Amino acid sequence: ADDGTGNFLMRVVIDSREQNPLTFPPDVKTVPGTLTAGDYSMPGFEEHAAVERKELGDLLACIGPERDRFKRELLRLRSYPCRAVVIEGTLAEIMSGNYRSKVHPFAVVGSIASWTNRYHVPFIFAGDRAGAAVITLALLRTYRDQVKAFVEAVAVDCDGQVIPATQ
Repeated sequence: ADDGTGNFLMRVVIDSREQNPLTFPPDVKTVPGTLTAGDYSMPGFEEHAAVERKELGDLLACIGPERDRFKRELLRLRSYPCRAVVIEGTLAEIMSGNYRSKVHPFAVVGSIASWTNRYHVPFIFAGDRAGAAVITLALLRTYRDQVKAFVEAVAVDCDGQVIPATQ
């Protein structure tokens, strides 16, 4: 579960309001927290990285009765460098109308396209819960690694020497 030193290889903050949290591999330590946006983030990155998870039924409710609330969520996500809505479902399920809702498949696709363009938040179809966990973790890990690489790149002086963190 850890890297041999007692440190977990990855830490994920799960919003305390998340009703049905995703399950991650043993090398990931999860901690509860109250997130401003999204359902998943990382300690220290809560205002920079957020993944909103939606089951297909939740997404359909966001197109109907919860539309205004969800648009406010997308507006908050918009300012995050790392942001996404991960959907536990497939586009094929939507297009076939394979769900319990009167929302037309074209309305679902149109809403997702409109929100992606308006709020610059990607919507990712994960297929199922396991896929949602994999994609969520990949988004957070790659963002963490990009930030780490950036910090390491700027922490070098003109002679190529690493600048200690205390300077």
